[in-house]
Amino acid sequence: MKAKTVLPAVAMTAVSMVLTLAVVMMWLGTAMPWPVALVVGLGIDGGWLATLAYERRLAAQGDHNRAVTTVGWCFGLLAAGVLVAHALTAEESTGAWLAVAWLPIAAKALWLVHGLWERTALTPNALGAIRGIQQEARDEAAVARARLRAEATTEETRLTAVTQAGARVARVQAKTAQSLSRAWSTLEAVREGEDTGRALSSVTHRVTPDVAPRWQLPVWGPVEPVSAFSLAPALTDAELDALVDEIRNSEVPALSYREMATRFRAAGHSASEVRLRAAWKRVA
Repeated sequence: MKAKTVLPAVAMTAVSMVLTLAVVMMWLGTAMPWPVALVVGLGIDGGWLATLAYERRLAAQGDHNRAVTTVGWCFGLLAAGVLVAHALTAEESTGAWLAVAWLPIAAKALWLVHGLWERTALTPNALGAIRGIQQEARDEAAVARARLRAEATTEETRLTAVTQAGARVARVQAKTAQSLSRAWSTLEAVREGEDTGRALSSVTHRVTPDVAPRWQLPVWGPVEPVSAFSLAPALTDAELDALVDEIRNSEVPALSYREMATRFRAAGHSASEVRLRAAWKRVA
């Protein structure tokens, strides 16, 4: 996996260094002796390679130095500037030289990408653990979706069954109400009939004396409320104290509060628990 990022960076670096050296030899070789041009080209490539090697060393140690990185980018920009200047001053193939002038910058960018890959690279064990966690999360999500779909289907089935049962009950109630209405209409017609009324009156009068001459249908409607039972007047504190004292001292030794309260209520007297306990405290 490491070769996927380091090999392109090495190849791009080698191409850009060779191209820079060739351009310096061709461009400056006409204005100065070729050994001097060779030294200039090797100086640019050597400085770039030295800073790159030092950056790689720091990266292997898990460290980073901004000054070294800045110097390396300066050498890369210098090489690119030499290529651009040569392309602009060349009499022929200016576009072709400008097209390859970006190679030093591209090489530095590839090394940057490789460094980022190294800082984020994980061991096979860690990658396997991450894949296991992701697979477990996918499995749990799939199970949760299946459970939700099953619950939704169950709820839909239940609501359908309840709706159908309610519709059946409503139909039965409607039919029952219709039957009752027809029966009630028939009874009302029979009761209102003159001949039927005389016949029923004669029959009931012979069988049971003093009976009403006409029979009445039950009335569906509001009824009169039943009057509430008359409650006994509440006992005063003095009367309550006297009753409590009498029941308490009805036996020797004196009764406890629980026994006294039981006999008090069994005798038909009425008082709240708060008043009864207060009377007990006053007399005891």
